[in-house]
Amino acid sequence: MNVTLTNEVTQAADFNIPFVREMAEITQHMWKNGWDERNGGNISYVLEEEEVAKYIDINHVIRRIKPAFSVHELAGKYLIVTASGKYFKNVLADPESNLGLLRVSSDGQELEVLWGFKSGANPTSELPTHFMSHIERLKVDPNHRVVMHNHATHVLAMTFIHELDEMKFTKTLWQMCTECVVVFPDGVGIIPWMVPGSNEIGRETAEKMKEYHAVIWPQHGIFGTGTTVDEAFGLIETIEKAAQVYMLIHGHEVRQRITDEQLATLAQAFGVTPRPGILGM
Repeated sequence: MNVTLTNEVTQAADFNIPFVREMAEITQHMWKNGWDERNGGNISYVLEEEEVAKYIDINHVIRRIKPAFSVHELAGKYLIVTASGKYFKNVLADPESNLGLLRVSSDGQELEVLWGFKSGANPTSELPTHFMSHIERLKVDPNHRVVMHNHATHVLAMTFIHELDEMKFTKTLWQMCTECVVVFPDGVGIIPWMVPGSNEIGRETAEKMKEYHAVIWPQHGIFGTGTTVDEAFGLIETIEKAAQVYMLIHGHEVRQRITDEQLATLAQAFGVTPRPGILGM
């Protein structure tokens, strides 16, 4: 009985940590949307030392993990990360078992676990891709903080029937919802099908992250990035809605669509610049 009460108290305390609560809530949303079946999907979220130190003893290293490669570019960075093999549906009930807080060592050779990854859990197997993507996004946007991966249903379905040309794929998405060109004017990157969890797929994804906020893995899912969890989630949410509309109308006669001129007018109205070469104007 005492153990149960202690666990409940610990979990309640964890949930009062803002970045833990944020991760627990967003993983629940993603699971309820059907984007993260079983143990599919992963998130990493870069944190400032000041916000971590308010809640976690940053001088107490629970254990050390060897990364797949040296990440000296992220030396000293703090990240809260989803655990490998864990189910998003369980994060809300037990954050400490399904999430972990890491600090990259000063030489980039080790990952220092400061909280979470209870009972020997490890960071997501996609951590190499996350690290590489963080490195590239931080080069172009110093405010970048979040990399989010899931198996967004309609995006995944769309990769089976739409030509996997980035320009054409992007334009189709833009034409599905009025807000799309405003939310992701840089479009979407697409890599070839590859085995997940490897450094190779990480490198391919990170290369696209130099130009795009979102990268699609055909027949698998999507990676979205942002300065906040809400921004990364909202990006994927918008792309997924556009893909859903596409899948609903595919095969039907389209009587009207958003024109290139209208897309350009939208972009001008909201002060964004669409990726060059997509609008035939």
